[in-house]
This record gives sequence, C-alpha cells and structure tokens, in this order.
Amino acid sequence: MNTNYSENNHLILVGKIVSEKSYSHEIYGEKFYVFNLEVVRLSSTVDIIPITVSERLLTGLDLKVGKKVTVEGQFRSYNNYENEKNRLILTVFAKEINEIEDSPDEKDDITNEVTLIGYVCKKPIYRQTPFGREIADILLAVNRAYNKSDYIPSIAWGRNARFCQNMEVGTEVKITGRVQSRTYEKKFEDGTSQTRVAYEVSIASMEIVNSEETENETEVVV
Repeated sequence: MNTNYSENNHLILVGKIVSEKSYSHEIYGEKFYVFNLEVVRLSSTVDIIPITVSERLLTGLDLKVGKKVTVEGQFRSYNNYENEKNRLILTVFAKEINEIEDSPDEKDDITNEVTLIGYVCKKPIYRQTPFGREIADILLAVNRAYNKSDYIPSIAWGRNARFCQNMEVGTEVKITGRVQSRTYEKKFEDGTSQTRVAYEVSIASMEIVNSEETENETEVVV
C-alpha cells in the first residue's frame, strides 16, 4: 500500500524566533539544528515550539532571534533515554522555512495548523475538570517512512472528548488542530521537582477514518 506520509502528518506555523539555533545531531553527514519558535494564539497566549532543521535549509537564511518565519513540516517524536528511563521528546521537523515581514496587526499572521492521520495506541483517558469541562487525552501513532512511527499526545475538549472516550485501541482517526506547549512540575521520588515543558496537539476537529459510522465533531478552542 502506498502511503503519502506528508498527508499523514502536515503542519504549518507562523512565529517569531526566540532562541539562537544550536547543534542537535548528525545523520549520514547531515547536521541538524534546533531553535525555539514563539507562536501566538488568538487569545494572545504564547506557545514556545521547538523546531528541528537541517543545515540544507539554512542556506541563505539569517535565522536571528526576533525574525518572523513560516515553518512547514511535521510534528515528530523520538525516545530519549536518561537515567535508565525512557522519555518521549517532541519537535517540529522543518521541511521548509521562509522569512516574512511583520504585519501591522500581529493577529493577521497567526497560523498554527496541524493535520494528523494515525491510530489510537492507548485507551483515551476521559475526565472532567472541577468546573465541569470535559477533556480526553489521546496518544496517536502516526506512520512515517522506513517503518517508523511518531507518537503524538493530543487533547480533546467538550464534544470531541465525549466522542473519543469510547474509542478502541487501533482506531484510525484524522485530527486537525494546533500544536501547543505547557509547563508542569515533574516530581521525583527523592522529593525534588523540576519544571518541564510538554507539547501536544489541541484538537479542533476529528473523524474516524474508513468507518461506516464516520462521525465528525468540531470544538474550536482558543
């Protein structure tokens, strides 16, 4: 079966560079770098998204702090082993970067769109906040070339949360939404804690793929 991986996992962001690029790793002689991109929501909340970029895309670009750029690529994951424990690391893998000029109204440039087609690989966790807001956590396995997969944490709200709470593991779904960041406190057994940043997809719409009972629910979150 021929799979179009660019359709399985496609993302476009518009934001401002807020960190200097730093060396990440090298594969088959090709060097990769990382930097942070500040992406503003309509609510004026800011997400700080890590971008991984090949040296090939940097030719002719001056990616200084403060520059506004568009990034097109994929939301990817990889495993990082530290202290004999496995940690899922998420990043935007850039396939194209272009510099753009600032608009008079910053909200004119707000773009944070991601589309994923993948498989539910853990039973969704449905819950309600103390204020009665419905939330469901979903882990989506998105196929990539060379028999690899990206594992993308996603969060659904309201009707979408109710829609997915009874999904079985292995269900194929298509979701659209935005990439978002959030900070949390990681507590350790020795009583210490560390502030960390988590990344996930906030789901705006979702549907079951290739099902006679395909249903589409939309809950816009800003």
